[in-house]
Amino acid sequence: MPLLHRLAVAVVTAAASATAMSATAWAAAPVPLPMPYDEGGTDHLIVTVSRSGGAADSVTYTLACHPAGGTHPAAHGACDQLDSATVWGRDPFAPVPPGAMCTGQYGGPATAQLRGRWAGRPVDARFSRVNGCEIARWDRFSAVLRLPES
Repeated sequence: MPLLHRLAVAVVTAAASATAMSATAWAAAPVPLPMPYDEGGTDHLIVTVSRSGGAADSVTYTLACHPAGGTHPAAHGACDQLDSATVWGRDPFAPVPPGAMCTGQYGGPATAQLRGRWAGRPVDARFSRVNGCEIARWDRFSAVLRLPES
């Protein structure tokens, strides 16, 4: 057998042996455990709303969607509203852009915060009713930002 042929056979044999050993090692490796179960699934939010803007009258709800649940009093409606506000490539919770032209109306001292995950992305959004733009933004999430006793 010529030298070049023997060298080629040796290389192929070594490669086959290495592949068999790595396949055996891979098969013996432990399978990673799945991520811990998250009660709210992928889409879950903590909703804190205050009629006066202070902690004294604030209420906190949990909201899970897909399937709808949590302590939110109108979970199905809130999830439907969030689904309709969600558009691929846009942040449905984006704040009012700096320099936006907003009416000077005042909608009251109510504030709200959403924290959690929606559509696979982290959410930390704050809401108020200090001008026309903020009121419109609040109203887009009226079922989610449910005030106490409303």
